[in-house]
Amino acid sequence: MNKKDRRDNPLFAAGLVGALGVQVAVCIFLGYWIGSSLGNRFGDAKGWSLGGILVGLAVGLLSAILLVKKVMEEADG
Repeated sequence: MNKKDRRDNPLFAAGLVGALGVQVAVCIFLGYWIGSSLGNRFGDAKGWSLGGILVGLAVGLLSAILLVKKVMEEADG
């Protein structure tokens, strides 16, 4: 009897994709919030907001890549 692995479940893949999307969106929102707060404090709110969004996007993508890498390593296991 072959025991079915949880990574073979399509709901696991759908949940992983959903989690990645939420993770990137939260990082972008936090980058925007921090950037706009800094912009209100130091001036040039649009520039700080844009910079915060770009930093949040980069952090979100990096964390998504690391999460997928970890899941793929567990699959090789």
